[in-house]
Amino acid sequence: MSTYMVDGKKMMNICILEILRKYTDSEHTMDQKDIIKKLETEYGMKVDRKSVKSNLMNLVDFGYNLECTEIERENKNGETEILTKDWYYNHEFDDAELRMLIDSILFSKTIPRNQAQELIEKIKGLSNVYFSAKVQHVCNLPGLSHTDNRQTMLNVEMIDDAISEGKKVAFLYNTYGIDKQLHPRKDTKYIVNPYQMVANEGKYYLICNYDKYDNLSNYRIDRMTEIEILDEKVKDKSLVKGMEHGLNLPQHMAEHLYMFSDPAATIVLKVQKGNMGDIVDWFDKNFEVLSPKFVQNNYPDNFNPETDANKAFIRVTCSQNAMFHWAMQYGTSVEVIEPADLRERIRDAVNEMAERYK
Repeated sequence: MSTYMVDGKKMMNICILEILRKYTDSEHTMDQKDIIKKLETEYGMKVDRKSVKSNLMNLVDFGYNLECTEIERENKNGETEILTKDWYYNHEFDDAELRMLIDSILFSKTIPRNQAQELIEKIKGLSNVYFSAKVQHVCNLPGLSHTDNRQTMLNVEMIDDAISEGKKVAFLYNTYGIDKQLHPRKDTKYIVNPYQMVANEGKYYLICNYDKYDNLSNYRIDRMTEIEILDEKVKDKSLVKGMEHGLNLPQHMAEHLYMFSDPAATIVLKVQKGNMGDIVDWFDKNFEVLSPKFVQNNYPDNFNPETDANKAFIRVTCSQNAMFHWAMQYGTSVEVIEPADLRERIRDAVNEMAERYK
């Protein structure tokens, strides 16, 4: 029973709404007698069916998300009346959507563990007791990787305010030491023009610009401390490369794998046809598959009709630093054809690795 008794019946409609929100959904409904019982056990209210029905209809008229089954019947006076049963609250999020939100928090590396648990509890509160019972296992967070920076969510909020106000931000940027703790990379604060925040691979990044440069930079928000909003206006986006007409975020993300911020270049790759799913996962569909005739005419030294029957040549626009790491990751399934300097850089790295593993 509630720790307090509701005074009279002034709050009956709110109590009924809370009962339906907490105990019902499309698969778990309540009739008026069930609601009457809950009103008594949880709020100490003794009411009749007529009062409950009146309050239910008022809630519907007020626009609350309540559903029920209506049945027509003839009363003893020969008049048609409407009976209602199977009442339930139509929640804003279904269980699958709430589970997706919880999973996103569980596997986000930018949300500190205690805040992750608090957020999950709040999300569970958006549904009913049946959903909460099904997701008890999500309480076990210690085995998952979460940031040590408790300021991360505050950082996100402050940067969001700065972007909305068109103000610069200053912050200390940190890296991990051998003591597994965050330490400032330098004593002075970074001062940047913030334009956009993005989530990538479970981490939050700030896309920004330094006044003395005309390109974009990316910084991990969970590595920032002592962030402050400055009373200085940000640089006009039209003065920053890649933002002359606003930021094309999907293109920016595809061109800057791992959030490297060096300029994007045109890169030709030879890949296994069976790995096209990985290509789409990383680059979406922002790449071009080159025709066999084009390949034979332009890359004759890199194409063998007999051994490359299951290979495809693709052209993609991407950061060279990002492509270096990506090509090393998929080393046995991909070959960089051009640019030549990137191909040479990969060859040197592979030779160095081979030397180490002799």
